[in-house]
Amino acid sequence: MKIIFYCQHVLGIGHFFRSLEICRALDQHDVILVTGGPRPDVALAEHIREVCLPGLMMNPDFSELFTTEKTSSTEKVKSDRKKILLELLEFENPDMFIVELYPFGRKAFRFELDSALEHVRMKTLNRCRSVCSLRDILVEKKDPDKYEKRVINILNRSFDALLVHSDPELFRLDESFSRIHEIQIPLVYTGFVTSKPPADACRIIRKRLNISSEKKLVVASAGGGKVGCSLLEATLEAVHILKDDVDLHMEVFSGPFMSLEDFSKLKRLENENVAVSRFTPDFLSYLQSADLSVSMAGYNTCMNILAAKTPAIVWPFSQNREQRVRAERLAKMAPFTILTDGDLTADRMAFFIRESLLHKEAPAGMIDLKGSTNTAEWIKNLINS
Repeated sequence: MKIIFYCQHVLGIGHFFRSLEICRALDQHDVILVTGGPRPDVALAEHIREVCLPGLMMNPDFSELFTTEKTSSTEKVKSDRKKILLELLEFENPDMFIVELYPFGRKAFRFELDSALEHVRMKTLNRCRSVCSLRDILVEKKDPDKYEKRVINILNRSFDALLVHSDPELFRLDESFSRIHEIQIPLVYTGFVTSKPPADACRIIRKRLNISSEKKLVVASAGGGKVGCSLLEATLEAVHILKDDVDLHMEVFSGPFMSLEDFSKLKRLENENVAVSRFTPDFLSYLQSADLSVSMAGYNTCMNILAAKTPAIVWPFSQNREQRVRAERLAKMAPFTILTDGDLTADRMAFFIRESLLHKEAPAGMIDLKGSTNTAEWIKNLINS
């Protein structure tokens, strides 16, 4: 089967990595991953081809769409992207078109997605199925009634199935979308999507860092890096307070999209026990090796933390409720300490890090983390049905 998987990340990198993990699990198929923004330099599996649309991103409050192409206007990029996507669908003639998030999000990309979905729907020679790939929690909207009506209309008209990458025992779609009863297509909960850490990750990472098993390893991260500098800055400053009573080493990953100014500010806080980098493709291995994670509370990072069974301190992104809802629910079943904006000081972070390291315990709750393999299995059963 040939599958085209469309993923457009606009601020962080979580959507990209979740989509990439699903694509990796679809190793029995010819997969074309369509992306549309700058991303980390990560290798793709042999069965995945990537088509990079001219880049578009959004600012942190999601109010403005702008191009990453220095020689083209936003309108020119939008026109080029629409043409490329339609030509790709026509030439590749896929059996399945998977769209990440839309129509529940990415409204700013209707200019290319509506026409692409209409092309798929009107195609008669090869019956291509359109599938929506959706994370666990939706962000709140200013006009929920108008939003949900629009989503239902597009979903029922243009899609054949909805895959929700969540464990329904933890998060159900109707908690953030009230009109679930109006969805006329199959709705499938796949479990959460995350990679598994390598079995020998701890040995490899600690050898790479040249630290003993007795030294406490703290991994601090900020997702894509567009937001989160204040969290990392407070965490780095806390190390100076802790240096006399906690023997620790800290690895900090700012995220590839952090501004040069903010990244340089963090780099100035490096010392013999602290290293600051933008990104590592071995992030899950670092988490598996760590005694503590300090991060934001995005979908991918939270699921990585659970997969690695690492205690965590998380600071939910305050732009919307999604990250806080996730963190508060997970804190009932795993050692998650949740920060508020007022906690982002050196003294408060030092307190939380010390307490978390002294009272280390592994997550205890049973959560379905097999979302990528379950998605691949669902697609396999669909083919055979």
